[in-house]
Parts: sequence; structure tokens; C-alpha cells
Amino acid sequence: MKMLPHRTDFPSDFLFGTATSAYQIEGHAKGGAGRTHWDDFAATPGNVAGAENGAVACGHLDLWAKDLDLVKGAGFDVYRFSTSWARVLPEGRGTPNPAGLDFYDRLVDGMLERGIKPAVTLYHWELPSPLSDLGGWRNRDIASWFADFTEIIMSRIGDRVWSAAPINEPWCVSWLSHFEGHHAPGLRDIRATARAMHHVLLAHGRAIEVMRGLGMSNLGAVCNMEFAAPVDDSAGAQRAALVQDAIYNRFFLSGITKGTYPTEVLEGIEPYLPPGWQDDFASITAPIDWIGVNYYTRKIYGPVDDPSAPWPATREHDGPLPKTAMGWEVYPDGLAHFLKTVPEYTGSLPIYVTENGMAGLVERQGDPTHDPDRIAYLADHMRVVQDAIAGGVPVKGYFTWSLLDNYEWALGYAPRFGLVHVDFETLTRTPKASYHALRKALTRP
Repeated sequence: MKMLPHRTDFPSDFLFGTATSAYQIEGHAKGGAGRTHWDDFAATPGNVAGAENGAVACGHLDLWAKDLDLVKGAGFDVYRFSTSWARVLPEGRGTPNPAGLDFYDRLVDGMLERGIKPAVTLYHWELPSPLSDLGGWRNRDIASWFADFTEIIMSRIGDRVWSAAPINEPWCVSWLSHFEGHHAPGLRDIRATARAMHHVLLAHGRAIEVMRGLGMSNLGAVCNMEFAAPVDDSAGAQRAALVQDAIYNRFFLSGITKGTYPTEVLEGIEPYLPPGWQDDFASITAPIDWIGVNYYTRKIYGPVDDPSAPWPATREHDGPLPKTAMGWEVYPDGLAHFLKTVPEYTGSLPIYVTENGMAGLVERQGDPTHDPDRIAYLADHMRVVQDAIAGGVPVKGYFTWSLLDNYEWALGYAPRFGLVHVDFETLTRTPKASYHALRKALTRP
């Protein structure tokens, strides 16, 4: 079995953390939360495996103290969690839910009592249904709605959080959900996609402005990045990989840091962007203090066979490398690539690997706490981080996804990313071998 690098193999100020998200663990049916577009998406036949939803999830709403004990017990410095817009504002706007605000109050205080740094993400995909009814991320007004939500929740907990980021993985919020249709709201519409891609960045910028106005600091952006490789050496395959890299990685990073969008994306979506979109970069580029990279895998691309196919005219190919339970290739070199190239956009800003982990295969074959494949995955990626630091890249922290097995969106509860096994019938938590390995690696001398 591979060994994880020890905490002492990293700089003394390097931070280790783990991450979760609200809808995936809390139990959305309790505590006065409002309906979300994920509830609606899951209730539509064929969208989610087993029509499963986040009504119960991991029961974190009641078991949060035990979960924070698990965070502390592993030796993590930071806990990255998210707030549910619909729990705080059941209608998306208007009167807050006192029970929702109280819950996040208790959660943050619970972290501080345990010596854990709270790292909050304001939005991890659970859009209130009443706002989805108004067009959701297609509607420019969502930037103002999100700014109002930001002010309400951060006025309550912003004085005690260590860091804050507005939106988790803008590619998933916009492209995966509006172009590919795999996530709520389940659209396949290029006009909706173009507007969602732009508005999610505008909402990010407006939220940063609001938090600055509240006197908050250590504010960042969290982008998911996926290495795009050409299927062969042909010009068509090279072009396909370039286009996918632009859509997935460079669009959001460039928008936030440079106030520009890649030409490879504009050639497809510019006719569908909202009028005056260029004027929004003043807000979109609101200064940030760090950048978060969520990394899991690579994808292999080539051109579609039909020369008359509309943009982006790319096709995914199966890759040859070992895969996780998600069917994702294990490719640590992709993380190495992004840690080297992200500073081209962010300069000397601190970089945090805000998510990295895998849905295990071995644990599905018998003992659900035996996950040597996860330990190997984490070890390989942590060593990539070590190499990047040795090369002068300002990587300041590494977060494992996820603390708990949880609701994995359209795939329901089958894929298990957790360091801790969750019995979804009893909600019993049982740390896996990877949890114990991390606890040993993070033990302070």
C-alpha cells in the first residue's frame, strides 16, 4: 500500500483540509429549507439514479457536531463547507429562515471551538426553485439576488470565517447544467448556456464586492479544472482538445482574472451572450486573494465525424488509464499541469487545491472501509503538490473531497467519495482506511 506524504514534508504554514457541500450532506427536508431545482430535477423521471434526492442525505443538519469531531480527529486544519441558499432564503429572496441562519452560526462556532478554520463556499448548486422559475442563471437579475443572499448570510457568519468563495465550480453551474443537461436545471440550450456562463461570473464578482463591503478578507474563487488531451496527433484532435480546454478551464479563469473570454469559446457563444456583456467585467474581475483548483481527472477529445456539426464539434473518447468508480481516469499529471499554468492568470496569488479525491472501487468489493485505491490516489496527487511547491508554485493548501460519502447528484448515492463511510439507512459514520492514513500523515510532530 502506498504511503501518504507526512505533514512535515510540506512547508510549515501549509494547510490541509477536507470539504463537503450543503445539499449533498445536510438533509434538505428538515430545518425550514425551501425547495431547490435539484429537488425538481430529481423528481423528473430519468434524471437521477433511483430518483434519489438530498431530502435526508447524511443527516448532517442533526449530526454536524459528530462530523466536526471527525474533521478534528483526522488532524485537518480547515473545513471547507457550503451554505444552502434555499435554507437561508426559502424563496430565494425576501424573508430569511431563522433556523437556517442559526444552523450556520452553530456550525461556524463549532469549528472555531475545535480549532478548525471555517472555509465557506456560498453556493454549491442548490438554487431555490422560485428563482429557477424566473430563469435562474439565465436571468441577469440573479447577480443581484445572489448579492443580496451574500449580504444576509455573511452578515451573520462573515466575521468568523477564515476564507470565503462565492460559487463552487462555475463550469458545472453553467455548462454541465445548461448545455449538457446532466445537472439541474437539465437544459440543452446554447443560448441558456452562454448566459449562465456569463451570469455565474457576474454573480461571483458581485458577491466579492458585497463581502469586501462587509470588511471581509481572504476571498477567492473556486474553479474545477479537467485536463483535455487530444485523442491523436491530428490537427482536428488538437483543435478539439484546445476548444474543450477553453470551455472548461480558461473561460472562467480568464474571465475572473483578466476580464476576457477565450476566442475558442466566443466563436460559439458570443451571439448568445447578453447585450453589453463586456461592461460586466468591472465587477467580474473584483480582486480576489486566492484561487482554488478542484481537480479529479482528464478527458480525451477528438473532432466529431460530421463536418457540418455545430460548435463545439468535439467528441469524447475513452481513455486507457485506470479509472475510478465514476469512470474517471486517474491522471495526477493533469494536476501538475494546472498548478504550473494557473499562475499565468493569477500571478503570485496563493493557490489551494480545494477538491481532490475519488469514488472508490475496492471498497465496493467487500469491506466498505477498505480503500487502498483512494490512499494511492491521494498519495500520488499530494506528491504532485509537493513537486509544484519545490518548483516555486505558491500552493498553500490541499483539501480532500470528501469527508463523507454523500449524495452524488445525478448518480444518487452509489458513488462514494468519502473518507468516512456512511450507512444511508442508519446514518452511521465509520472512518475508512484512508481517514486513518490521513490522520497518521497529519499528526504533528
